[in-house]
Amino acid sequence: MHCPFCGTHDTKVTDSRLVAEGDQVRRRRQCVACGERFTTYETAELVMPRVIKGDGSREAFNEEKLRAGMLRALEKRPVSAEAIEAAVQRIRQALRARGEREIHARDIGEAVMAALRGLDQVAYIRFASVYRRFQDIDEFRAEIERLAQDPDQPASR
Repeated sequence: MHCPFCGTHDTKVTDSRLVAEGDQVRRRRQCVACGERFTTYETAELVMPRVIKGDGSREAFNEEKLRAGMLRALEKRPVSAEAIEAAVQRIRQALRARGEREIHARDIGEAVMAALRGLDQVAYIRFASVYRRFQDIDEFRAEIERLAQDPDQPASR
């Protein structure tokens, strides 16, 4: 790695340690030429699958879109930012673990609904009402009844 101070390509690692729950390596480096020290972070570059939208078009996976949808459903609900971030990361990891190059948007939506169901039932109903395009109060009532009967099971439609 080149030195950010003098540009020399000869640097040595003086210390390495795992950070970010083992997902990153922090390295302290020192330039052999000028002696300056600096820190680098190394992470694995993992490619997320492309998303196949309902109309058949394809787009890159967008974590911000995922987070924004969850935050919209969780607005003014008593769920911590840490719990939301953990859910977003679990969804990302689950999608990546599938090992597929492409994934349908509906699969992502189902994963979000499962995560919201575990975080907050009101947020789950909010998201489900938009995601499944509820048309009237009867659809809300049916989903709430399914949720009340077995709050730990994912909903089926």
